[in-house]
Amino acid sequence: MNYFKHDTAIIDTGAVIGEGSRVWHWAHICSGAQIGSSVSLGQNVFVGNKVVIGDNCKIQNNVSVYDNVKLEEGVFCGPSMVFTNVYNPRSLIERKDQYLDTLVKKGATIGANSTIVCGITIGMYSFIGAGAVVNKSVPDYALMVGVPAKQIGWISEYGEQLELPLEGFSEATCPHTGEIYKLEGRSLKKL
Repeated sequence: MNYFKHDTAIIDTGAVIGEGSRVWHWAHICSGAQIGSSVSLGQNVFVGNKVVIGDNCKIQNNVSVYDNVKLEEGVFCGPSMVFTNVYNPRSLIERKDQYLDTLVKKGATIGANSTIVCGITIGMYSFIGAGAVVNKSVPDYALMVGVPAKQIGWISEYGEQLELPLEGFSEATCPHTGEIYKLEGRSLKKL
């Protein structure tokens, strides 16, 4: 075993966990899960069978990553945030054949107590504020807050808010790294 497993964690036979990963108190990893290297799974994290978690992800306490969720490299999931996998669940109607895919792209941050409704894509390096409810796909580098979540700005790869209008054509510099970002219409690109 080339990863750390706390004594209280349950890792079902067949789960793949990469080198240097850490699985903390009372976590449960299902047999079909694929977890990359240097991943941190906090206390009481659940990872379903049809889940892929990329390298260097951090999943904080009390997060359930249900089937059909894919996290690319370097995703941060804040404490008690929620993923769904069925759009209209009912206790009396089985809908396991209706799971929708959710993709969280490289470097995205999902704040504490936020909810990600299934069937969407969270863009690269985007930032979902604490408590937000995201029910539509999110552009790369977007800063999203509220219920339902709305874009209020743009954010750098470092996590600094960029001084850019939501529409139009302009450039901004990350105040920490000096990297330049260019806005064209509704898309932001790092130069």
